Amino acid sequence: MNKQQLGLTPPMGWNSWNTFTWDINEQLIREAADTLVAEGFKDAGYEYIVIDDCWSLKERDKDGKLVADPVKFPNGMKALADYIHAKGLKFGMYSCVGTHTCAGYPGSFEHEFQDAELLAEWGVDFLKYDYCFKPRHISGELLYKRMSLALKNCGRDILFSACNWGEDNVYHWIRESGAHMYRSTGDIQDSWDSIKSLALSQLDKACYTGAYCHNDMDMLVVGMYGGSNSDFIGSQIGGCSDVEYKTHFSLWSMMGSPLMIGSDIRKTSQATKDILMNGDLIAINQDVEGRGAYRIKPEPQWFHADDVFMLVKVLTDGDVAIGFFNLSDGQREMSLQFWDIGLPYASGKSLSLYDCWEHKEIGVFRERYAPVVPAHDCLIVRAKLV
Repeated sequence: MNKQQLGLTPPMGWNSWNTFTWDINEQLIREAADTLVAEGFKDAGYEYIVIDDCWSLKERDKDGKLVADPVKFPNGMKALADYIHAKGLKFGMYSCVGTHTCAGYPGSFEHEFQDAELLAEWGVDFLKYDYCFKPRHISGELLYKRMSLALKNCGRDILFSACNWGEDNVYHWIRESGAHMYRSTGDIQDSWDSIKSLALSQLDKACYTGAYCHNDMDMLVVGMYGGSNSDFIGSQIGGCSDVEYKTHFSLWSMMGSPLMIGSDIRKTSQATKDILMNGDLIAINQDVEGRGAYRIKPEPQWFHADDVFMLVKVLTDGDVAIGFFNLSDGQREMSLQFWDIGLPYASGKSLSLYDCWEHKEIGVFRERYAPVVPAHDCLIVRAKLV
């Protein structure tokens, strides 16, 4: 990939944190890479294998360099990167703007250029850069600009994932910092309430995502079913239903969020595979223009706007992706007037609708479409002008 393509569309891959948090090792990462290829995830577009926090020793070496934990990673990061690259995948790692990472390991503050050069030596392709232990006297904006400059001059193409949780008016300066994606939310949990909360918090941010700088609503919890070693993320929560995971994936895809799998992909159900490898949804997410999805309130108007809404995303080829989302606890009929997406009746045009979950044509409609959507569910259609 040349520099002009790096970060063009929302990154896709797998990250260790949601399921394994601190309990990571070389064998796990190799097995994740193996599975990504063997089970078809790579062919579906998932290409990054990302190690999150807790990979290093608690102290730098005498030269100030980060050191991979030799117990967890006995062959070192260069060998692991080589293994991942041999699979046709890309290798990601983690650091932090502050003096320490969120788990208390060495951060990159005042070591930005040294760390960027080390990551390049190891063959790293992706850096997740967290926001813990930020010095109070320096703005987050400046700290992200520091690492961005370091990465762009380290001698290797490294995708820059800024993770500042939506703090400090990040929407107004993150694109100029050079980041390819930025966390706009707090940490996700494997629960329906968390999925709803994060998605709703970004519904009015469509103008702050696009090619080369994507609004990251956090890693996916699809298929976790409560299977995290963290009480906060999911082990004491219980997870979601497959329908709720389907809606989760649909929201992230429509809204242009990076698609980073957070489950243990070595133990993936067929239902989870069907969600994560839905080519029609991935195509919408990966549309090269990278436009945000705008919200329309459906008729009847007495629906609560945060429970029942439609998202509309204009695609490069002239099609329009339309998501009918029912986050409420009861079945709802949702009516979309085509006038509201720019198609007046006077045009004489209709829309041919294709169901992106059932993978079949629905039919041709004039002026309006009114599907019935079950509780916590969604319908995603690709509309073509005819």
